[in-house]
Amino acid sequence: MSQFEGSPMSVSTTALPAGSRLALLRKPGDFLDCYAVPSNLDPRRAAEIIVTFPGWARLLLELRRIVTAPFGLSQDGPDAADKLGPFPVEHADAEEIVAGFDDRHLNFRVSVLSREGRVHLATWVDPHNWGGRLYLTLILPFHIAIARNALARVARAG
Repeated sequence: MSQFEGSPMSVSTTALPAGSRLALLRKPGDFLDCYAVPSNLDPRRAAEIIVTFPGWARLLLELRRIVTAPFGLSQDGPDAADKLGPFPVEHADAEEIVAGFDDRHLNFRVSVLSREGRVHLATWVDPHNWGGRLYLTLILPFHIAIARNALARVARAG
């Protein structure tokens, strides 16, 4: 079974769940997407699976690092006591974990919310300038592939 397979049919596009902390950030013009899968995992465990990127995604992230380094974009995120991969955790409770940071070109947060037998993965992005909008446009197809693959792995885990 390839890393693109698993439970891709169980990954669905959905609205941001009511009460998600990302709703407090969202304003017109921001990017927001949300996917969900059947799973009873708690948000921390699901998030740990999500940031354990498969080889093809790690390769894309390394390519991103090389291409964006000359522009001064953050490569590993700011230091923090609690991180998921490169993302500092800014909120965690029994239902939702939110991680991310503000960068020169955009602000972003990722939410992993576990509720009623479903795990939701939502990404919010607030581009600051044309560079942020261009970056978002260029990475969007890869973001979608990585997010859907991550949730398929969550579904397989429980």
